[in-house]
Amino acid sequence: MTVALLDFAQGPLLLPPAVRAATLMLLEDTLAVGAAGATAPGAEGVLVAARGWGAGDAVPVLGRPDRLPAASAAFVNAFQIHCLEWDAVHERAVVHAMSVVTAAVHAVAHHRRASREAALEAVVVGVEIACLLGVAATSPLKFFRPATAGLIGAALACARLAGLPRDRFGDVLGLAHAQVAGTMQAHVEGALALPLQIANAARAAITTVDLVAAGLPGPHDALTGPFGYFPLFDQGDPAPLLATLGESWRIPEISIKPWPSGRASHAVLSALEGLSASDLKSIRAEVPPLVARLVGRPWVPDMSPAYARLCLPFLVAVMLTDGHIDPRRFTRENFADPALRALGARLAIIVDGNPDPNALAPQRIVLGLAGGGERTIEVPATLGSPANPLTRMQHRAKIDFAHSLALVPPAPTDPLTLLTGATA
Repeated sequence: MTVALLDFAQGPLLLPPAVRAATLMLLEDTLAVGAAGATAPGAEGVLVAARGWGAGDAVPVLGRPDRLPAASAAFVNAFQIHCLEWDAVHERAVVHAMSVVTAAVHAVAHHRRASREAALEAVVVGVEIACLLGVAATSPLKFFRPATAGLIGAALACARLAGLPRDRFGDVLGLAHAQVAGTMQAHVEGALALPLQIANAARAAITTVDLVAAGLPGPHDALTGPFGYFPLFDQGDPAPLLATLGESWRIPEISIKPWPSGRASHAVLSALEGLSASDLKSIRAEVPPLVARLVGRPWVPDMSPAYARLCLPFLVAVMLTDGHIDPRRFTRENFADPALRALGARLAIIVDGNPDPNALAPQRIVLGLAGGGERTIEVPATLGSPANPLTRMQHRAKIDFAHSLALVPPAPTDPLTLLTGATA
């Protein structure tokens, strides 16, 4: 079983045009939200800490004028990519695979002056592996899957980009597994530790490859051994999916987030687009258990921005007031605003009977209209998913808005130049 995974990670790739196009679109999206994250709460502290880990200026920090050593840059960039909850996600896998993989590959590509094609292939390898681990999982989330599965995928992606010999990829898998960490406790509390877990995973991917390159071995039954990935972090059987690597692609299945908030909030938010507070007297969201668990948390006046991005009542209030979600709205003044809180109180979240512990859809939104009566909106696929994609204009507007939030907006260029520093 492990052999199939390592063969895919190290072997030649023939990318279908649709996979290449989806990867480039997701890279543009991921790098843009990483630039926007430069101004998010906590980002400055993360940068200050990373500067203390060693000197060097090989790798640029997204949305900033700074450069850092590869492992430190991966840490900061991964934090910035996830800290606004604006990063793409594979919904079925419940994995923000692009976040960890992009930050790690970006660091290695700049440090090693990798070619654009090699970096693109590394991203594909890492994201496909991370998504596969998530899709194979049959158990509810206990560990933070973007950090656990994301680290495994990112480490193997970096090993490919670094040109490690094929016989050392098993050591990379083993040492990556040895560094896997990150639980759902940070999500439950809405703590800043959540994007820090993404940051830790990206840095660990870099250090894993460095350790193996220096000759250190790792355990070799990291997937299904007694304390391997699946017995310990998730339950599931990856064997049937491993046989499809390189044939059945998961990158085109990844959803792009229109708003900087937990993905589980987006079906309700999309149902409210074009409506204002005066149009509605109530909102009833009938959702799978995972949605209620992720964003059905109560509004508390002293909540943090990280908590508020996962608080559906607050997000509903902002959407009804502004018509969109702006990350600059996540302030203590707004959390304590009684008018906003009254709007959020119009929302009722009802758990439906969906038996899938990892399901984010379908959802049913029932709007109580101010003039009387109800409007029911069925959401089989949330806006931004492949089955309900953003238009090119909508995605362009997101990218431009994200760039406007950066301390140093990226120069107009293609995503592979941003990823590698190499021009076409």
